[in-house]
Amino acid sequence: MLSSKIQINKRSAATRKVIPKPLLDSSAPSRPWNLSHLDVPTFLMCPPISYSTSEPNNIWMEDLTESERKVEPKKAYRQFQALYQFLSSRGVVQLLPIPPDCALQDLVFTANLGLVLEHLPSKDTVVLANYQSMPRIGETEVGVKFFQSMGYKTIVPKTKFEGEAELKHLYDNVYVGGYGLRSEKETYDQLEDQFGMKIIKVRETDPYLYHLDCSIFPLTYEKTVVCTQLLNSSEIKELEGHTEIIDVSREEALPGLCNSVRLGNFLLNGSHIHELKRGTEAYRLELDKNRRLEDIAADNGFELALFNLSEYQKGGAALSCMVMHLNRVSYQHRLL
Repeated sequence: MLSSKIQINKRSAATRKVIPKPLLDSSAPSRPWNLSHLDVPTFLMCPPISYSTSEPNNIWMEDLTESERKVEPKKAYRQFQALYQFLSSRGVVQLLPIPPDCALQDLVFTANLGLVLEHLPSKDTVVLANYQSMPRIGETEVGVKFFQSMGYKTIVPKTKFEGEAELKHLYDNVYVGGYGLRSEKETYDQLEDQFGMKIIKVRETDPYLYHLDCSIFPLTYEKTVVCTQLLNSSEIKELEGHTEIIDVSREEALPGLCNSVRLGNFLLNGSHIHELKRGTEAYRLELDKNRRLEDIAADNGFELALFNLSEYQKGGAALSCMVMHLNRVSYQHRLL
């Protein structure tokens, strides 16, 4: 007797069922797709493979001696991994491919690499950085190649611009942009004309708070954490016309209160308080910052999640510097 397999093969062609291939509707081409279309929070991070502090390029680094800012690679990897695991367990994290023999010391800080224009329905346009900082200039080419390979359109402004760390989405087509230290006001004029954006422009003058994410953090579509000490009265008035301001002091901003990231109902922030000595000024500032963040979180229905990123502070960076938003799905959910 033939096996069942042989019996099947022996059946005549007339008795075999032919399963037709699915037809493609040529009249309805598929919509271009990229990671920003996902309906879960999606971010871009970069492993600290090329991270170093060999060339100081901000005042935080310049205030440290060479030995004080020396990076401990294994510790830096552990700290990166903790943040990556938290984000990827509640969303999607794309890792930026690192070129061979890469010597870009700050590539890990992806928030400076660019900005996905959230207000465009296609969500397919990234404004890449035109860096003021010399050690970072080579990052732009890495970003252009990566985003184009992922299906995005890319634009590099002719004037200086350092990514979403300088340009924050508030709601709809309304953004707030910082200029004066690392980015130029003319960049925002160009973006407004080209992409139909409304950008509230605020001048940055504090060398220790040299990117906008050091002083402004959009909490929800309706509320924004702002260090108003750094703004003039007209800038504050214009912001108040678009968002409810939660005011924080410069003393609270300096340890990185505004350098937060929202993930669903979590507020993520960096804190190395357990490495600080009790009774010191640094400990007091860090404790006050954390307590203020806890109050903001509790008042607005959030949970606070803190991560020790002390190795990245040696590079003058905080948590928000390490995360680039590919979408802002978290902001679509109201908590209260």
